[in-house]
Amino acid sequence: MPRSTARALSARELNRATLARQLLLEPARLPVARAVERLCAMQAQAPKAPYVGLWSRLEGFHRDQLTRAYERKRVVRSTLFRVTMQLVSAADHPSFAALMHARWRDEFANWKLPADEWAARIERLAEDGPFTYAAANAAVPELPDRYRWRVRCLTPLVHVPPAGTWGNHRVHVTTAERWLEASEVELRAAAALLIERYLAGYGPASKADLMRFSGLRAGDLNPGFEDLEPRLVQFEAEDGRTLFDLRRAKRPPADTPAPVRFLPEWDHLILAFDERARVLPPDVAPVVIKKNGDVLPTFFVDGVVAGLWGYKDGKVKTEPFAPLPRAARRELEDEGRRLAAFLA
Repeated sequence: MPRSTARALSARELNRATLARQLLLEPARLPVARAVERLCAMQAQAPKAPYVGLWSRLEGFHRDQLTRAYERKRVVRSTLFRVTMQLVSAADHPSFAALMHARWRDEFANWKLPADEWAARIERLAEDGPFTYAAANAAVPELPDRYRWRVRCLTPLVHVPPAGTWGNHRVHVTTAERWLEASEVELRAAAALLIERYLAGYGPASKADLMRFSGLRAGDLNPGFEDLEPRLVQFEAEDGRTLFDLRRAKRPPADTPAPVRFLPEWDHLILAFDERARVLPPDVAPVVIKKNGDVLPTFFVDGVVAGLWGYKDGKVKTEPFAPLPRAARRELEDEGRRLAAFLA
């Protein structure tokens, strides 16, 4: 097992380490695809959400930068972790898709459903060009009604631009093999890559955190942990949980300033952990994460979720959970005006 650091991480140290990995302590100067790799993945159910998420993290980000990255096949939008829509780099997609589809194929086998035969139909459908999920469902009418949404789990699919671009809700997909010309991936190496990307973007974190983020099982991930062992280190959280991290990753001091930041709906910084208290105070969690699974847009003050926001009539409206200090209010107003200009 990785060697222990012989010290615990305080909650504030854990918070600042995570914010640093998330590019939220200071804006980064990175190309879009590289930034997405640094974040491992970005939640992308709402087409505008990754744009806002990158705006909060990258210096001088403009909307056309992400749109071009989609069009040039540097990033892709695809059903992956937790069977939800993700934005990932094109370079990482084959490994992530291999892990997830191996997991889903096990489920189809348990249900005694002929996934290989149905996947072949989807692949033949792609020969005529991009298609809709409705067309995919029509190609496998035998898929039971309760599993209809699982059509996207039969073979790796990616959204074809303009699907996924700013304000575009119409979806056409094709197979990842056809779009990216991806080669075969070895699952052990894929698990190691996912662990490395996740810890680089969200660490230090527990195995339970990574399983919650990905929807994978411990057995899917353990070979990757074994291969990464020389590069990992362990910490102990204040509640006694074992946290893993990359040995050379940044872990800023607890007193590092954390500026006001706005995050979009479903941002992974809220969703990526089994234990979310590092950024989401437990008393406000039910307000941020609704019973139907929706995660509302939030703003951060001093590194933690401090309220909700929305955009209406050309302005960003904020709803703090508690009164804010005067300096934080001014910073929030300034950052809100910048966000409104970006959204306009």
